[in-house]
Amino acid sequence: MAFKAILLPSIFLVVSTKVFSHDEDLKIVVNYAIPSVPAPPSPVKPPTPSTPAVTVPTPPLVKAPTPPPQPPVKAPSPPIVKSLPYFPPPVKAPSPPIVKSPPVKAPTPPIVKSPPSYPPPVKAPSPPIVKSPPVKAPTPPIVKSPPYYPPPVKAPTPPQVKTPPPHPPVVKPPVAPIPSTPIVKSMKDCIPLCNYRCQLHSRKNMCTRACMTCCDRCKCVPPGTYGNREKCGKCYTDMLTHGNKYKCP
Repeated sequence: MAFKAILLPSIFLVVSTKVFSHDEDLKIVVNYAIPSVPAPPSPVKPPTPSTPAVTVPTPPLVKAPTPPPQPPVKAPSPPIVKSLPYFPPPVKAPSPPIVKSPPVKAPTPPIVKSPPSYPPPVKAPSPPIVKSPPVKAPTPPIVKSPPYYPPPVKAPTPPQVKTPPPHPPVVKPPVAPIPSTPIVKSMKDCIPLCNYRCQLHSRKNMCTRACMTCCDRCKCVPPGTYGNREKCGKCYTDMLTHGNKYKCP
């Protein structure tokens, strides 16, 4: 209700201010600038001492604008007041009757009879304590032990040293002398020597050919089937193949 009471005066105030401002706008006079229109040329006449008449242009008629039609002002409708719904008054339920309960008496405590008091017992005086003299135990007789003599120590027997039996002198077997290099004079002497030298080689034919070449050049074949190459000197040991390997077997 308070809001509607404030709303009605505010609407009336707004409408009145608009009407007043529109009336003020109608009172304003619009001043238009008068355009200067040049006069038509007059015929050339000889100059006369009198001044020519100047025609003043008449200003155009300005019609005042017609005011716009004012909108109809509607009267504010009265506020709609809603009636509050009717509620019946609450009906109180009848309170139950108050029933007074009889007072409950607390049970009386049982009467406890106190036991009869007796006089405290009188203690008889204790007899005086007589301390008896301490009884000493008889000391045992002192028995002298015989003097201790250490047992006789036997001198250690010297250890028996067994002399090792004499060993017979080791006789080394005589070493067979290294056979001297056979003397080669011609190509015929190289054949049996090279066959014996290459008999254990895996490639006997190739070994025999190389041995024959070395025997022909150096006139020597090492003794045995392997080693002893230094017996034939540098001619035999320094001979190499094209692959820089030892040529002579």
